[in-house]
Amino acid sequence: ALCYAELGTTIKKSGASYSYILEAFGGFLAFLRLWTSMLIVEPACQAVIAITFANYLIQPFFPSCEPPYSAVRLLAAFCIGLLTMVNCGKVAWGASLQVVSTFAKVSALIIIIVAGLVKLCQGQTDNFQNPFQGSKLNGGDMALALYSALYSYSGWDTLNFVTEELHNPERNLPLAIAISMPLVTIIYLLTNVAYYTVLDIPTILYSDAVAVTFADSVLGYVKWLIPLSVAISCYGGLNSSIIAASRLYFVASREGHLPSFLCMVHVFRCTPIPALCFNGAMALIYLCIEDIYTLINYFSFNYWLFIGLSVASQIYLRWKFPDLPRPVKLSLIFPIIYCMCSLFLVVTPLYSDPINSLVGIAVALSGAPVYFLCVYIPPEKQPKCLEKLLRIVSLYTQKLALCCLTDKEIEDKAM
Repeated sequence: ALCYAELGTTIKKSGASYSYILEAFGGFLAFLRLWTSMLIVEPACQAVIAITFANYLIQPFFPSCEPPYSAVRLLAAFCIGLLTMVNCGKVAWGASLQVVSTFAKVSALIIIIVAGLVKLCQGQTDNFQNPFQGSKLNGGDMALALYSALYSYSGWDTLNFVTEELHNPERNLPLAIAISMPLVTIIYLLTNVAYYTVLDIPTILYSDAVAVTFADSVLGYVKWLIPLSVAISCYGGLNSSIIAASRLYFVASREGHLPSFLCMVHVFRCTPIPALCFNGAMALIYLCIEDIYTLINYFSFNYWLFIGLSVASQIYLRWKFPDLPRPVKLSLIFPIIYCMCSLFLVVTPLYSDPINSLVGIAVALSGAPVYFLCVYIPPEKQPKCLEKLLRIVSLYTQKLALCCLTDKEIEDKAM
């Protein structure tokens, strides 16, 4: 997050890692980052959050068994569709929803922490005896475990996706990161202490909604507050992910890496409706995958691969452009350590989970011929049928969504 504070104030473009890789290493690697984000990282992440939201809302109605698969998926699909519609309506609606969901999330976690610490102070420490008994300590399994653990902290780069929409990003971006990351780390660690105080490890592992199980065990008549608050917080997390992904597609379209209709905005509401709808459709497709941990492994491999590459761009830019204005400037030890950790998270799963890792590599490499055909080759040499198809899609997108290119995009295409 600190590395991204420097990158975000040095390269003041929305798009986060895509923009940083583009500036440092050129269009090909940036396109591969975009390609994997579009096909795996963003839609899979949103599907996981939507499924979690649905589980927490439905689980209280099925206390003695798992909730129906179809009901969870339908509610998750409704959640994605509703949030896409909200963000298509007005930017301020999504921002207001984010404030409400953050309040609900922190309130629920504080209740869990206080209840857990009370039990801990009463001497309930049995679950902390031999906590790592039976654990697999080889590097590959530890990396896969870290995928799920680090997923809990994902979202720290969301502000970098909307840098161009921030007021005074040189001040507010690093300030937001510096305040939020320590708070999130402390709250999440205390929450896990509370969980392990009350629940044993098998119960945590087999529960689809750990906070609900915790509330059933401790909170009595007010236990309904927890699933409601967690569902609202998941709703907010999904909302921020949708905002970030749609801005990524918008910026990539502006750079010429995606069709131009994805950087169109509504003529009155100024929202990127085509990018939002495209993102929502991709997330709905990933709801068809049954195993949630497979989803996490799918996108985590590619996520950490390109996050590591984007932080490596910080080191490269320090060497290539040492005089570039940097409102925030860190010691190079931070990006070096981060790149080493990212390398561990990418390389070790190749041995412990080769199938999912190879799927991630195959998806990334599948973007190479697409880049060559649609980006690298000059427009006049591209297939005429492709040009005609994109022109038709752009025309109907403008008519159906009442969208158009902004003045900046029109000027860029005219130059």
